[in-house]
Order: sequence, then C-alpha cells, then structure tokens
Amino acid sequence: MIDKQRTPIQVLTEPFQALKNQVFAKLYFAQTISLVGDAFTWVGLALLAYQLNKERSAAILATALTLRVTAFIIFSPFAGVLADKVDRKKILYITHFIRMAIICCLPFINTEWHIYGLVFLLNIFNAFFTPTYRAVIPQIIEGKYYREAVGLSTATYQLLGILGPALAGIVAVWLGAREIFFVDAISFIVAAFLILAIPKQELQKGVTVAAEQPQNTWGDVIKGVRLLFANKVLRFALSIEFVSAIAGAMILVNTIGHIKNGLQLDDKYYGWVMASFGIGAAIAAFVAGSLDKTKTRAISLVSGAFLLGLTVSFANYVSYSVLLALWLFAGLGQSLAEMPSETLIAETVESGDQGKVYGSHFAFSHLWWAITYPIAGFIGTRYPQKEFLYGGGLTLIIAIAAMFIFKPSVKISNS
Repeated sequence: MIDKQRTPIQVLTEPFQALKNQVFAKLYFAQTISLVGDAFTWVGLALLAYQLNKERSAAILATALTLRVTAFIIFSPFAGVLADKVDRKKILYITHFIRMAIICCLPFINTEWHIYGLVFLLNIFNAFFTPTYRAVIPQIIEGKYYREAVGLSTATYQLLGILGPALAGIVAVWLGAREIFFVDAISFIVAAFLILAIPKQELQKGVTVAAEQPQNTWGDVIKGVRLLFANKVLRFALSIEFVSAIAGAMILVNTIGHIKNGLQLDDKYYGWVMASFGIGAAIAAFVAGSLDKTKTRAISLVSGAFLLGLTVSFANYVSYSVLLALWLFAGLGQSLAEMPSETLIAETVESGDQGKVYGSHFAFSHLWWAITYPIAGFIGTRYPQKEFLYGGGLTLIIAIAAMFIFKPSVKISNS
C-alpha cells in the first residue's frame, strides 16, 4: 500500500538509506562508474563509426546495437546459471577486467567488422555481469531497503543515460574520438577494484550447496525459464514489460523523425525532449519503490502501462512544449512498468534459484525490445503522420489483454 504518513522529503531521501550498507555502497558506486564508462563507449563508437564511413555510420551503429541485444538474449540465461554456481566475486571483477581489455582494443580498429566483433564480445561479458549483480543485491541488503536500493540504482542508470553522453562528448572534444576509450577503460579498472574490496563471503550469501553442485547446464537454464513463467506475479510483470517495450521502442525509434519532419525543428530539440523522457524515468525509478508497497506491485505495473499508452497516443497532435511534458510522463510510465520485475524476483523466488531467474528475465526483457524495434520501425515508416497514435493504441490494447490474460495475484507463489 501507499504510505500516506510520510512527507515528500522522506520519500525522496529514503532510497539513500540503502547506502548505509557498505557492501551495497561499494557495488553501487562500482556500477555507477561502469555506467559512466558505458556512455563513453557508445559516444566513442558513434564518432568512430563516422570516421570509418560517414555515409554508413547510422547503419553501423544500428548493427552494433542489434549485436548487443543478441549477446544478451543468447548468453544471459547461462550467466544466471553461473551466478548460482561460481564465485560471484570472480564473475563481477573478472568481467570488468575483460571488458577493460576489449575497450582498449577499440582505438586501434579500422574496419566495420572490427566494431561488430568487439561490440558482440564486450556485451557477452556484460550479459554475465548484470544477472550476477542483480542476484547479489537482495542477498546483501536488508529487505526493508531492497526496493529503495533497486530504485536508487535504476534512477542513477536513467540520469547517467542523460548526463553520461554529455560528459563523454566534452571529453571526446578534449582528448579525441579514439582516445576516449582509454578513459572508458580506466572506469572499468576503478570499478573492479571497488568490487575486489568486498569480502567474498558477502557476495556468496544466498548461494546454496545444492546449487553449487555440477548439474546439467541446459537443465538449469530451462529451470530458470520455467520458474520465471510459472510464477503468476512474475508472468504478469513480464507481460507488462512487453507493453513497455512497445511504447519505448516507438519513442526511441520515431521521436527523431517526428521532431525533424513533423514539427520541423532542429536536432537540439530532439536532445531536450529525450532528456525530458530520461528525467521522467529517473524520477519514477527514484520514488516508485517507496510509493508502491503492494506485494504484486500491480499499482506500479498497471499505472505505468496505461500512462505510457496514453502519453504516446497524443504525441502526433501536440506542440513541442506539450510533447516535452508528454515525454516526461512517458518516462515516468516506463520506470513504473519495468522496475517491479527485479524486486519481485527477489521477493518470490528462492535465493538458490534467483541467479537462474535473473538471467532468464534479462534475456526475455531484451527479447521484447528485439521484437518491438522492428514493429516501431514499420509503423513509423508506414504511417509517418500517425505513428504515435497507432503505437500508443497498440500499447493500450496489449496492456488491456495482459490485464485479462495474466491477472495479478495478491498471493505470491514460487511455483
């Protein structure tokens, strides 16, 4: 339930209580530094793609993003299984050092296929890091602060999505397009040393003896998928994530065309409207865990889905200033619709199986985007003046279908 007794100041400061836990604080700052490094990676890749072939730079980046998602879909289920069997501390710091080494190769590439190969390799290790990181958090932090910890991490991710590229752009002007990757590599080294400072036993909490025993890897992957989809609460949350991916893909794919062709505005206006979207997502991520205390997080999930559908539906028919407000609310809806899954896994799945389920969830949540990006591209190309109306309508229809087919249950079950 929503606690009406707390003041807005208490709601805003509550997520920072999680930083009192020193283990979480080290992991949080390690992840934050890594996210800054990720921003440097993609800004550097954009500049590098333009250097290699300015006519094909957009296609190069699109291919790199597709390879990124593909690596997540293929490898994250196996990464989740590994997180339940192997020393988690080793997974976390080794993946950082390997990614650092890959990043250091980027300044020296001179062909497109070098970009594709290194991006795919880089994101294989991202796929191993993220499910392990998510499986560790609920084990190292007190239950009452867990949702706030996830909210703080997600809000930081959203804010750095806005501020990170700007910082990276400034550094690129100062150092150069290729030299920026060395700054990126340093960020991974710093993050890795923060992880090395955490005692191994703290990161192994929740790993059972049975889970560590050698078993059939494919069997464990299938078990992670089964646990994800057999759980009614998680199944509903994952269906809402698909709804969120439809609207989110519409925003990411078609906003630039609407700004340039529909509203006849310059590139800077696109930057501002996307910043508004990111700010909205950060605000919701920051406070959602404090506001929605329901067991199923149904308030957050349903309100996020419908907020996304409604805001996107009106985008073709409003002025730029109103679009800024709409995208702010769309960002709010995105976080409300996507955040609950991570906390619900921790609250509804046995600790010994959480790594498997986090890995499966990471794969399927990215599969949704791999499906919805082409849908958004088709709608934007086929209906250039009504793309958001149709995309928003599709979002609302599927949200209503998810409500009827995957009814959220108050009772939480692991089966």
